[in-house]
Amino acid sequence: MKRRIFIQNTAIASLASLAPINSWSTSKNVPERKFRIALNPGIIGVKANFAQTLDYAIQYGYEAISPFTQEVMKEYSDNQLNEILSKMKSHHITYDSTNIPVEFRKDKANFDSDFKELSKFCKTMEKQGATRMNTWIISSHNELTYNENMKQHAYRLGECAKVMKDHGIRLGIEYLGMRTLLSAYRYPFIASMKEGKELIGEIGQSNVGFILDSFHWYTANDTIDDIRTLKPEDIITVDMNDARVGFTRETQQDGKRELPTATGVINIKDFLQGLIDIGYDGPARTEPFNQVLNEMENEQALKVNMEAIKKSLSLVGL
Repeated sequence: MKRRIFIQNTAIASLASLAPINSWSTSKNVPERKFRIALNPGIIGVKANFAQTLDYAIQYGYEAISPFTQEVMKEYSDNQLNEILSKMKSHHITYDSTNIPVEFRKDKANFDSDFKELSKFCKTMEKQGATRMNTWIISSHNELTYNENMKQHAYRLGECAKVMKDHGIRLGIEYLGMRTLLSAYRYPFIASMKEGKELIGEIGQSNVGFILDSFHWYTANDTIDDIRTLKPEDIITVDMNDARVGFTRETQQDGKRELPTATGVINIKDFLQGLIDIGYDGPARTEPFNQVLNEMENEQALKVNMEAIKKSLSLVGL
C-alpha cells in the first residue's frame, strides 16, 4: 500500500498518458504517427547513464528512453527519482522497454535464482512508471526438441509474466528470424511471427506480446500483411534496422546489421506502414549492432542515428 501511495505522489502517473506526437511534420495530409522514437543508448554504442540519456533525448529529439531500472535500484533515492521523473514529464518523454533480468534459457537453478529477484525489479519499474520488458527467443537448441523447448519457454516466461502483471508490466518476446541461427543447433525452434504467436498462446498471459524487429521480420520472410494481423497492444516495442549487402535473406547473420535505410535490403517502408496501419503507439528504436556506429563519439552517434530514423519515417510521409 505504501508503494501505491508513493506512486501517486510522484510524476510518473502522467508519463504513461502523454499524447502521441508527430513533431516532424504538421501537414494535414501526413499520416498520423502514434509510436514514439526511443533512445536505448547501449545498442547504438552511446555510453550514458539514466540522467545523461534523458539529457541526450531532450537535446536530440528522442521521445522515449530506457528506464535503467538496475541503476535506479542501486543508486537513486526517492527524491532523486522524483526529480528525473519530473524532468521527463516536463519534456514529454516516456519509457522504452528494458531487458528481463531472468536467465530463463539455461538450467532450472539459474532460472529459480533469478526469478526470486524479479518481483523486486518489477516494484522498482512500477515506482518509475515503466511498463515494458523484453527478451529474445533463441531459434534452435542442442538438447530440447521443439515441443520440449516450447513447454519450457511457456512455463518459465508465463511465471515471469504473472509477476510482471501484478506491477502493470508487459513482456515482449522477440523471435529471431535468421536461417543461420535456425540451423545452428540440433533442434530448430521459433523463428517467425506465426510461431511466436504460438508461444504467446502457450504462455497464456494477457500481458505478453512481441518485440518486432525489422531485421528478424525480413529474415523470417514475414510481410506487411503479417504485421496487419496484430493489434497495437500485441507489440511491446519495435526495432528498426537494415541488413548488410552481399548476403541473401537466408545467409544474414545476427549481430551484424545496418541502420534503417542504410542499404535498402530491408523494405523498411512496408515495415513502418504496417505499424501505422494498425495504430501502434509504443516505442520504436534502432538496434543495428553496427561497429562503425559503435566507434563514433556519443554526439555523432546520436545525430547519425536520428538522421537514419527521420529518413526512414520520410518513406511513409512522416
